[in-house]
Amino acid sequence: MSRAATVTRTTSETDISVRLDLDSAAYSHPETGHGFFDHMLDALARHARLGLTVKATGDLHIEPHHLIEDTGITLGQALTQALGDRRGIERYGSAFVPMDETLAHVVVDLSGRAHLAFEPETLDVWGTAGGMTHYHLREFLRGLCNHGGVTLHVRLLAGREAHHVIEAVVKALARALRDAVALTSDALPSTKGSL
Repeated sequence: MSRAATVTRTTSETDISVRLDLDSAAYSHPETGHGFFDHMLDALARHARLGLTVKATGDLHIEPHHLIEDTGITLGQALTQALGDRRGIERYGSAFVPMDETLAHVVVDLSGRAHLAFEPETLDVWGTAGGMTHYHLREFLRGLCNHGGVTLHVRLLAGREAHHVIEAVVKALARALRDAVALTSDALPSTKGSL
């Protein structure tokens, strides 16, 4: 059974196509027009060991919010399709990732229920990375959670500089997601009998 999906989303603000393959890390091709965001999508694919192609355009002349948020939505939709009924997946994943002075902790539950707990917005994170802030990261993750059926907790144990915070969070998400999507049985990972 192929655990891959291609999803296209077009609005008046963005045009996004995502191809996601949970079982092949053979490719990573993000092209969004935003250099740092491309770097983060590539890091997500490589550290999660996923095949990921993202082709996206958006109203970057305004700011990157719409592009980043809508990419999260589209990636979440692709994740939902690729997971199917979620039978056999590990379901949970957790990872700590350091980046210099920053330490991020991310916990994932592929429960089918959307929830985002995003601690960095309550802390004094400063600066941007190519115009991307931790608030843009929050909107990307919110889109991923809402459309991917993901419960996600993001904790920042240390760090204040946006570039390192964003990158550590993305890499921790990738490692947690890698564990959560792994096929470890043929059973549905729920006592309820459905997710």
